[in-house]
Amino acid sequence: MILKLVTVIGARPQFVKAGAVSRAIAHQEGVSEVMVHTGQHFDANMSDIFFEELGIPAPDHHLGIAGGNHGEMTGRMLGGIETILIEEEPDWVLVYGDTNSTLAGALAAAKLHIPVAHVEAGLRSFNRRMPEEVNRVLTDHLSARLYCPTNAAVKNLAEEGIREGVLHVGDVMYDAALDARARVHSGSDILARLGLEPGGYSLASVHRAENTGDAASLRAVIVHLEKVAAERPVVLPLHPRTAQAAYRFGISLGALKVIAPVGYLGMSALLDGCVEVHTDSGGVQKEAYFHNKPCVTLRGETEWVETVEAGWNRLWLVPDYRQPRQPIDEYGRGNAADLIVSDILSVGAWSPSRQAGASVP
Repeated sequence: MILKLVTVIGARPQFVKAGAVSRAIAHQEGVSEVMVHTGQHFDANMSDIFFEELGIPAPDHHLGIAGGNHGEMTGRMLGGIETILIEEEPDWVLVYGDTNSTLAGALAAAKLHIPVAHVEAGLRSFNRRMPEEVNRVLTDHLSARLYCPTNAAVKNLAEEGIREGVLHVGDVMYDAALDARARVHSGSDILARLGLEPGGYSLASVHRAENTGDAASLRAVIVHLEKVAAERPVVLPLHPRTAQAAYRFGISLGALKVIAPVGYLGMSALLDGCVEVHTDSGGVQKEAYFHNKPCVTLRGETEWVETVEAGWNRLWLVPDYRQPRQPIDEYGRGNAADLIVSDILSVGAWSPSRQAGASVP
């Protein structure tokens, strides 16, 4: 019997995570994968390039759903994914992270009584104003297997009453970072093309709704980055949402070195060569650590609390400090994807008598 998995993805960080797990699936017997791309990130530089660079097979289904308000987008995704799940009849649905695609995939599966496996489960910012926080909390409570990247994530789930089906496997982003670092070192020319010297610039990324939703918030972030740019160039791969917001609010980005969005290998090369990182992205916070770079998080909280505790990260409105940097041993050894696939295979097909969240062998 071949175990059939449907993977639902839609945004840049999910492509990276799914790439690691898809490679692990390809190396395992007894399991097959059907890839569903919701279209949440549709720009070629935010989507297609990741499939090419990470060696991910082209999606079996592409819904082409992007834009609109959160409820509208999630609802359209829910309907599209439900149709595919009825057609494909998978044994499991895999979802990643905390996007609208994540929640839509989990909801569609749960309503069809198909078990959900959530990769990167248990993370909490404890800020329910963030749509990502709502997505991750609801997805966790719908999932039968919850793959946690950190011990703090396991603890968060336990405090919400979720204890069965929870595994600390490490971080699939670390798997991907190790693979990317080897390929970057074998020859990326992005620094030369941009006229950058290793150790001569800071790297920034801005895309969260809390920073782009109104003029005052975005202006505060850009003023912060302009202060950094007075000391050294700040490279900003410009997210489409941020570009639209800056144009709408009349905010100049002229003091920054703005570039088009880059693929995963290009971003890895930029991380490898920078002095420090300024970001509102959860994934980039971790990638900064993977590249041994200090990070300033452009938010009032972070779900990656261990990066702060270990001295690699700080919240931007907290006064600077010189906490000694310590290694973080929670992210695993670069084999999180293998552990996830092995666990799903050990559980096998989910019989109708089982309920989501019930204990399994």
